[in-house]
Amino acid sequence: MKENWLKNIWLSTGTGFKLTLVVCATALLTISIFAYVNIRTHSASLLAEVERHANQLSESVRLSTEYDMLLNHRERLHESIRRVGNQRSIQRIRVMNKTGMIIYSSDAAEIGRMVDQKGESCYMCHAAGRPLERLEIKDRTRVYRPGPGASRILGTITPIYNAPSCWTAACHAHPKEKVVLGVLDVTMPLAEVDKDIRRGQLEIAVFALSAILALSLITGFFVRRLVAAPVAELVEATRRIAGGELGHTIPERADDELGLLAKSFNNMTHKLSEARLQLVQSDKLASLGRLAAGVAHEINNPLTGVLTYSSFLLKHTQDRPDLQEDLKIIVREAIRSREIVKSLLDFARQSVPRKAEADINSIIGHTEAVINSQLALNKVKVVRELDPSLPKVKADASQLEQVFMNLFVNAADAIGPAGGVITVSSSVLKLPPSAVAQVRKALCPKRHSLIDAGTPIAGKPSVRLKVTGGGAEGFLHLSALYGAGGQLCNLPSGAAGPDKFACPECGTSLNNKGVPCPACGGPTYAFEAPPWGLLEGCAVKGCGWQRWQGADDAGHLEFVELRVSDTGCGIEQENLQKIFEPFYSTKGQKGTGLGLAVIWGIIDNHGGTISVESKVGAGTTFIIRLPVSA
Repeated sequence: MKENWLKNIWLSTGTGFKLTLVVCATALLTISIFAYVNIRTHSASLLAEVERHANQLSESVRLSTEYDMLLNHRERLHESIRRVGNQRSIQRIRVMNKTGMIIYSSDAAEIGRMVDQKGESCYMCHAAGRPLERLEIKDRTRVYRPGPGASRILGTITPIYNAPSCWTAACHAHPKEKVVLGVLDVTMPLAEVDKDIRRGQLEIAVFALSAILALSLITGFFVRRLVAAPVAELVEATRRIAGGELGHTIPERADDELGLLAKSFNNMTHKLSEARLQLVQSDKLASLGRLAAGVAHEINNPLTGVLTYSSFLLKHTQDRPDLQEDLKIIVREAIRSREIVKSLLDFARQSVPRKAEADINSIIGHTEAVINSQLALNKVKVVRELDPSLPKVKADASQLEQVFMNLFVNAADAIGPAGGVITVSSSVLKLPPSAVAQVRKALCPKRHSLIDAGTPIAGKPSVRLKVTGGGAEGFLHLSALYGAGGQLCNLPSGAAGPDKFACPECGTSLNNKGVPCPACGGPTYAFEAPPWGLLEGCAVKGCGWQRWQGADDAGHLEFVELRVSDTGCGIEQENLQKIFEPFYSTKGQKGTGLGLAVIWGIIDNHGGTISVESKVGAGTTFIIRLPVSA
């Protein structure tokens, strides 16, 4: 239960608190280990210094009393040991013989006593059960407590070895075989040292706790500001987006991972907003399709009745000119209403093509046969210049029939009542990618789409880049057709050409650094264009150089080219960019503006292209290219 309780608390806390807790725990562990090692090192250093001082003192006492010992000047020895031993930093100095009897001592009451060979002061020499004849310097010191609660004491023993002067002296003689004659024992209190150690431990502990507290506060502050706050904003924004506020954005405060996340989130919400608009538009179109189907079902039958009876009355009232004009208006408007319903149905029912092997020449012939009577009434002649060796393509035959039907009707309308000629031709072309390849995807290094459907060029979505030139900023729209050279730039007319290119979404540079234009030497741009990799180009006015190496390496592509030309009135140049847009019409009240939009959608779904050439007063030519291998 306790584990589950702790787990629930941990899971319910915020990311910033968890991160702060982890960092503080890590700091606590690291600083604690550091403090422990530092305290141990500090204590060992102080004790080592005291030991060194004690050894030096012991050696100095031994050397200073060696002459008096040799001459057996006991009083002088007593006085020397007493004076040195009464110093504040020394607890006691004594000299013991080999059997453990105290011969000299700074404490006169101890002289003549026997020491405990198992005690702290004698343990190192008698640990083996007999006196050691040699004792290493590191084994001469010991630290012990004389009793419970007493301060520690450091003792140093210095063996007094049997020198030649000892066994040859006249005053007293020692056998030459004796190695150790006695021991000089110096003891020093460690109360001050322990006090310094405790003070050092306290200082290190206070410093460690202060460092942990300061680090925790600093970490908590920056984690809250740099992590917790942006995450909280992201969570709140997610809730608001889930509530339908797709226009909500997150402040982009930095260029780090969280800043990139904010930019990606804002880009996502922007895309969602656009997707919602598209869904609304799609829903509108679907509703339009349902409405059109309902209109066709509910209105076509009475409309047919109106058209039939009005035509009948028109024939039988030729002697009533006052009624003739009204009946002509009824017949004309009834026919127009029927065409509007048909156009709405065609636009609303666009679907994915069901491709199969199809003979384009047969499709054209079948379409002409269906509409030939109507064309003949309008004095329009169809001239066919079809290549008999035309290869078959994978296409939806019914949709292509709809394309040619609309083109023939539009051509007849453009020719007018005076009559004219529609020429339809077919041929096989092998073209380099620079003439026909279309950029359908364009991405910046951070994978933002550069395709802009809102500013089409030649009826196709353009590629939009953010540009800078001469200190002015603007946007450059490139034609999606590789090598077409079409571009639109909204930099001020007096500004220099663009020299810096960037993604409109994230601002990532798209300059092709170190690669000047091979045609004019100007700056170049570069962006990813799947499936053929990097596309490079120049935006200098009048140049328009482009290189799509992956597409060029793919070699020439085989296409079936279809041309539908008329001798009609033609289309003004400023209107050529708009004719494929839905509901745009050059026929005024006579057209719905949906026919060419339907055609463009069908050709695009077949992976092909459609373009138009026109001259006012000379006619119009629609050029369709369908890939043979599609």
